[in-house]
Amino acid sequence: MADEGPKPPTPDELAEAIRKVEVGQFLLSTVSTLASLAFAKLEQRDLPQAKAAIDAITAVLPVLSGQVDEALLRDFERALANLKVAYADTAAAPPE
Repeated sequence: MADEGPKPPTPDELAEAIRKVEVGQFLLSTVSTLASLAFAKLEQRDLPQAKAAIDAITAVLPVLSGQVDEALLRDFERALANLKVAYADTAAAPPE
């Protein structure tokens, strides 16, 4: 029989992997993804979706205080500020 490649993880292996995940790092990854998504939505002028991503980042960032490096947190706070400015600029600009 031919080798079928790597086997999928067992439920126990998945549970162990989940137990090892740090919540702060997971949230940081989520914020990073949301920021990328927000910028992409702004480029498309999809303001409701961009606003939802910005609002989610605004809600999550305070939770990261004490969970991740403060310099990294400041970087994301600056990115959020940039997103808010870009949102305002996009919302004020006439449709193309």
